[in-house]
Amino acid sequence: MNLKGLSVMKTLAGLLFLLSFMVVACSPSPDKTVSSTPEVRTTPVQVGEEKTQNKLLVVTTVAPLTNIVSNIAGDRLEVKGIIPEGTDSHTFEPRPSDADLLSKANLIIANGLHLESPTEKLAKASKPKETKIFELGSKTITQEQWLFDFSFPKEKGDPNPHLWVNPKYAEAYAKLAAQQLTTLDPAGKDYYATNLKNYLQRLDALDKATREIVASIPAKNRKLLTYHDSWAYWAREYGFQVIGAIQPSDFKEPSAQDVTKLIDQIRQTGVPAIFGSEVYPSKVEEQIAREAKIKTANTADDELPGTGSANAIENTNPEHTYIGMMANNMRIIASNLGGNPDLAKNLNTGNVVGPTATK
Repeated sequence: MNLKGLSVMKTLAGLLFLLSFMVVACSPSPDKTVSSTPEVRTTPVQVGEEKTQNKLLVVTTVAPLTNIVSNIAGDRLEVKGIIPEGTDSHTFEPRPSDADLLSKANLIIANGLHLESPTEKLAKASKPKETKIFELGSKTITQEQWLFDFSFPKEKGDPNPHLWVNPKYAEAYAKLAAQQLTTLDPAGKDYYATNLKNYLQRLDALDKATREIVASIPAKNRKLLTYHDSWAYWAREYGFQVIGAIQPSDFKEPSAQDVTKLIDQIRQTGVPAIFGSEVYPSKVEEQIAREAKIKTANTADDELPGTGSANAIENTNPEHTYIGMMANNMRIIASNLGGNPDLAKNLNTGNVVGPTATK
């Protein structure tokens, strides 16, 4: 072979060596694989990352109902309340966004007894055909047990709807809610039964503490004059007399003649305090208290104490619950009527599910 041929052979050999080196360098190592499919996530889904639209939706109305229902529903269902806290539930007009929420509801739970008439009207127009509207109040007492009073006169036909202020009726609400949630989600039957059992224990403790607090109030002071007439069913259960309400049945301020009558009534009955409401701030209430020389304090019937969410799963404030609201009411009533407010201090006001759940 001449020198030229030898040179060509060396060049070819060099190219072959270089090519083989490149193939080895580009080949996968034994501990790696090459795949055209995307990487599959293997880490667990974090709490709250699951999309809520995968859960059945239960729509409620006022905050106490939302809190009671969500304590039973726990994290198996999505519970949404429509009526904002601090809003007059009797006159609340639903927003366009509420129609959208109601159109997605699998179950709607209301109080009934004509409390949320505009909301129920919108619900009937917006909800899916198969979605039930279930009224807790209407299924808790019969028409013969309805109470009519100062803010809810019989001639107008609307009974007092504030059943939940009575803890015994709140127990009935919880039981009815558990039945409806189980019908909606039969697979959660045992879960709802456990939550109901735990929640009824809390409500029973509230009932017992309420009876002790009432017993600590002198009998002559077991009278209520309120701004909004929401204590009728509570008074019937616990042996109080509701002597009147400042707010008339049209939910406006009372007339000068009404004010004069109330002041005379206060002087005759010797009631030591007026119980108003932050939802219904009133200068007339202050005027009556000043002229009658009595104390005034605010209670609540559908606004939970402090800040937080009425939904038990979302709430981190153990006072911002239905039981927290009623415990706070008992302290206020006892303090102003000569009773012992400390009898409410040992009540467990937290939810039985969610961040505030305790044993």
